[in-house]
Amino acid sequence: MKPGEKGEVTATFNIGDRTGTQVKTVTVETDDAANPKTVLTLRTIIPQQLDITPTFVFWKQGEKPDPKAITVKVGKEFTVNHIKVTSSSPDFQTKVEETGKGEFKIDIQPKETNSLLASTLTIQPEDSPKVFYATARITGAPTAPVAPAAPPAPVAPKAPTVPSSPAGQTH
Repeated sequence: MKPGEKGEVTATFNIGDRTGTQVKTVTVETDDAANPKTVLTLRTIIPQQLDITPTFVFWKQGEKPDPKAITVKVGKEFTVNHIKVTSSSPDFQTKVEETGKGEFKIDIQPKETNSLLASTLTIQPEDSPKVFYATARITGAPTAPVAPAAPPAPVAPKAPTVPSSPAGQTH
């Protein structure tokens, strides 16, 4: 190109699993002695398709195995009418309920809490290759704090003993 002419630079950015603010730079090198390098800064915000809260639920060992809820909200830039949830362990059951437009509730429930168990929940929006994850776990029951050793019981003072009469003495 001759000085003063315009051109076009094409850069490809693979989003992958990135979300939030992303900043990338492209360095353009020219034979212009005054400006041999120009750095172009690309700044973008990649929206999150699903907001999952919490991503970790747990029960203590021996706790009543009541269901716990995970809330899923669809990002405003996306349309998701259904989500599929699978558990990596058959010891945890899941149920998905739509609670509003773009909002879902996942109930996760262990069959029992006597054993230490864990499960990865795979959450996938319909018609999307992207997957999200949450974890369900049964943790060890907390142990009771060890009580400090009791101080020794106080010893009652002995009653004074009456000296016996010297041998051979009578009254």
